[in-house]
Amino acid sequence: MNIRSLVLAGALAATTALPAFAATEIQWWHSMGGANGEKLEEIANEFNKSQSEYKIVPVNKGKYAESMTAAIAAFRAGQQPDILQVFEVGTGTFMAAKQAIYPVEQLMKDEGETFDPSVYLPAVTGYYETTKGKLLSFPFNSSTPILYYNKDAFKKAGLTTPPKTWADMASAATKIVKSGAAKCGFTTTWPSWMNVENLSAFNNVPLATEQNGMGGLDAKFVFAEKGLVPMHWANLAKWQKTGAYQYRGRTGDAVPSFTSGDCAMIIESSAGRAAILKSSKFNVGFSMMPYYASQKGAPQNSIIGGASLWVMRGKPESHYKGVAKFFTFLSQPKIQAEWHQFTGYLPITKAAYELSKKEGYYKKNPGAEIAIKEITLNKPTENSKGLRFGDYVQIRNVFQSEIEQTLNGSKTAEQAAKDAEAKGNEMLRAFQQSHE
Repeated sequence: MNIRSLVLAGALAATTALPAFAATEIQWWHSMGGANGEKLEEIANEFNKSQSEYKIVPVNKGKYAESMTAAIAAFRAGQQPDILQVFEVGTGTFMAAKQAIYPVEQLMKDEGETFDPSVYLPAVTGYYETTKGKLLSFPFNSSTPILYYNKDAFKKAGLTTPPKTWADMASAATKIVKSGAAKCGFTTTWPSWMNVENLSAFNNVPLATEQNGMGGLDAKFVFAEKGLVPMHWANLAKWQKTGAYQYRGRTGDAVPSFTSGDCAMIIESSAGRAAILKSSKFNVGFSMMPYYASQKGAPQNSIIGGASLWVMRGKPESHYKGVAKFFTFLSQPKIQAEWHQFTGYLPITKAAYELSKKEGYYKKNPGAEIAIKEITLNKPTENSKGLRFGDYVQIRNVFQSEIEQTLNGSKTAEQAAKDAEAKGNEMLRAFQQSHE
């Protein structure tokens, strides 16, 4: 081998010995477990395979409150993720942390990615917008409460249609218990979400001033003085005495009471649909939440639960191009429809909804469209666009405690609502003082 050949061979060997191009890793902290968590990872892997510059790395950080706390601590230590999944009641807290977050609409513009917030369902984007209509976080998994009912128990009680109003609900629940079709007429999950927040929105009654907190940090809770919430809590206490209603705990603790057949109806997240169908040994029906016929403007529209994706500041500039491209990927109708159909969360874009209809998903899965119809029932008002309060995770616990005290008889509904409102306002003022 001559000298020239040796040089070429050496150069080739040196080139092949170099490490392969490493994709920029984008950390995505989330709170999805079980099958939904696996689907999330599948979507991340699909994006990773679609290009070679960036790699989304999903990391489950526990429950929503835990991941939110972890991210705040990580930001202070300079170890924050690129993307954080934050549940809807954490929106106010993150919105106030202006130095920590990169508004998604600004990010997409800065990185030259096509992004049109108008393609999303208004009831979804409204929750995550500024007062000027700028989207702060990327809508991801959105749900809303719906009514699930045991068709077999209804038939045994001589009932043929699901209730529409709360009066209908009480009547049906009473008939079910008296007939022996079930020991419990109905229950609810997530007490504050169902019996304060969505109760107010669906009946078009304000929860607080300043557009339910969306207009500024100086919002004040007014639900006790408006009368709907204490009236409803009093009804729950009354119905509990007969078994028409039964309290079965916070978060999603009440679901087994329905799937076991113990309670004939439950107001639960639309995202619980797949799990309920899988666990129930009876025919399950679906309907919209009940409303109070006496309330002007009811039924209005429900509000969302679930979570959105927030982009955190302080990461290398090279990361943000990858985050923006990932959000463009997530915005595709195919991806959104796939996520919606698998999980039971809302199809958050209009195109994903239309695609699901075109594919015949709703005809094959009766009841899967109820949540969409309910949340888009009417154009959102200031009372039903959503809510935004700082420290609302803690405030929610206060509300739930007061509901429990109403139900166990230690307080009247009126006193409990007043106390919940007063304590909530104290916490709002403390948050306002620390963020202004």
